[in-house]
Amino acid sequence: MGVTSPDLQAEGARRADEFLALLTADDPAADAFLEQVTEVRDLVFLGAALTAIARAEGRALPTAQRAQASTRQVLLGQLRDAQRREPAGLRTWLRRSGEEILFIRSLHAAAARLPG
Repeated sequence: MGVTSPDLQAEGARRADEFLALLTADDPAADAFLEQVTEVRDLVFLGAALTAIARAEGRALPTAQRAQASTRQVLLGQLRDAQRREPAGLRTWLRRSGEEILFIRSLHAAAARLPG
């Protein structure tokens, strides 16, 4: 019996959380973590989870920042599409997707520090 799509989605979400924890901690193991994911479909499901996180967190940004985040998501999608069958290229996409989430989170943190 093969792995079903919900199983792949759940595994992608679990990996996304683990990868983001490594990136947040600025842990060099983040790149090693990506290297351990060898199947293209597993890389894509990890990326889908990262994209969902970025889009959800980006929707809570102020209008101008939300528009900029949306544009960055389009560019990340173009990077993904250009590398769709190359694991090394997909890992670059994943790294940049993770960094985008950290950037969005830093924007939220900066806004929270503003008075009023």
